[in-house]
Amino acid sequence: AHTTTRPALVTTHTVRTLFVMFAHRLLFTSSTTSALLRNSLATQRVSPLVSTLSKRSYSSKEKTLVTLIPGDGIGPEISEAVIEIFEAAKVPVAWDPVNVAFPEGVTPGPGELLAPEVHTSFLKTRLGLKGPLGTPIGKGHVSLNLALRKTFNLFANVRPARSIPNLDFGYNNVDVVVVRENTEGEYSGIEHIVKPGVAQSIKLITKEASLRVAKHAFEYAVAQKRDRVTAVHKANIMKMSDGLFLEACDEAAAGFPMIKYDKVTLDNACLLLTKDPSLLDVMVLPNLYGDIISDLCAGLIGGLGLTPSANIGDGAAIFEAVHGTAPDIAGQGKANPTALLLSGVMMLRHMGLHKHAKTIHGAALKILGSKNPKLLTGDLGGSASTKNFTAAVIKEIPKLLTGD
Repeated sequence: AHTTTRPALVTTHTVRTLFVMFAHRLLFTSSTTSALLRNSLATQRVSPLVSTLSKRSYSSKEKTLVTLIPGDGIGPEISEAVIEIFEAAKVPVAWDPVNVAFPEGVTPGPGELLAPEVHTSFLKTRLGLKGPLGTPIGKGHVSLNLALRKTFNLFANVRPARSIPNLDFGYNNVDVVVVRENTEGEYSGIEHIVKPGVAQSIKLITKEASLRVAKHAFEYAVAQKRDRVTAVHKANIMKMSDGLFLEACDEAAAGFPMIKYDKVTLDNACLLLTKDPSLLDVMVLPNLYGDIISDLCAGLIGGLGLTPSANIGDGAAIFEAVHGTAPDIAGQGKANPTALLLSGVMMLRHMGLHKHAKTIHGAALKILGSKNPKLLTGDLGGSASTKNFTAAVIKEIPKLLTGD
C-alpha cells in the first residue's frame, strides 16, 4: 500500500500544480495584462532616481527608448553612473525609468507579480537595462528577477566572462560565454510537500525550450565568430530530463556544421574551467547548471561586479547586473558600476550601436586596467568612489572618439 499510494499522491499533485501554473500564465499574459495597462500610474511611488529621470527632457525622434529598472540597494547609484557615461558618449537612447516592485501599501491582485508600470514600459520598448533586485530567501517570496524572465519569455541568459587586461585574479586567459536556459528546469517553481518532513521539487525539461536555447547558442557562436559550442549536462544520472536536453542540442548542432560541438558533464566542466578556461568556449546549459557555471566563470575574472549579462527573448531583451544589491554600502557612493556598464555595452551591440559600444567599452577597460587605486573602487583594491570611477571613464571617452 505504501508503494502504490505515494506515487498516486505525487502524480495527482504534480498534474494539478502544472494546470494551475498554465492557467496562471494564461491569465497573467492576457486579461490581467490588459487590466494592468489601464491602471493609472499617477499614484505610484517611485525611487528618487526614477523621479529625477522622469523630469529629464529627451527627444524621442532620434533616440531609442529603453526601459530602465534602477533596482534596489546600490542599483540607483550604478544606474546613474551608466546614464552619465552614456550621455558623455552621446549614445542615442532615451530612458523610461520604472520600479518593478509594487509601491508600499499596494496589494497586488491575483497573478500580479510586477508593478503595472513595468508592463506599460516594456511592452512599448521591448528593451531594458536593469540594476540588481533583492528577493528575501524562503517564506514564499517570488523572485522579481525570475518574474521578469518568465513574464516576458526571456528564454536565454547570455553571460560572457572575459579576463580584463591588467586585473589579476589568478587567470588571464578567460574568454567563455554561458548560454543558460532561462524559463524551466529546477526553477520552474513546481514544488510541494509530499508529507511532513518531505519536500519535492520537479525539474521540468521540454524539447521546445531546450531546442530554442540550443539554437540561440549556435547562432550566438556564429555571430560572434566563435568556433565551438559545448552542451553541459548530467545525462549520465538524469537520463530522461538531461537526455532530452542533449537530444535538443544534438538536433540544433546538426544545423550548424561550421561550429564544433561537444558534450561535457557538469562536474567535468567545472574541472576544465578551473584547470584551464581556454579549453571551453560557448557553453549551453539547462537553467540550474547555467546559474552555477556562470557564477564560477565570473569568479575567474574577478567576480560578479565585473560580469555583464543579457536575457534574450523573441523580439525582447533585458540587460542586467547580476550581482547583489549590496545593502551594506548602498547610498555611500562606494559601488562599482562596471557590471551594469558592461551590460549596457552588450545592449548597445544588440541595438547595432557598435561604435558607441566600442568607445564605452574601451574607456572602461582603460580605467579598470590602470592599476591606479585612486580610480578603482574598493572591491578592486582602490579607494575611488562611484563618482570618481564614473568621471574617470567619462574623461577617456573623448580620447577614444578622437582616435577613432
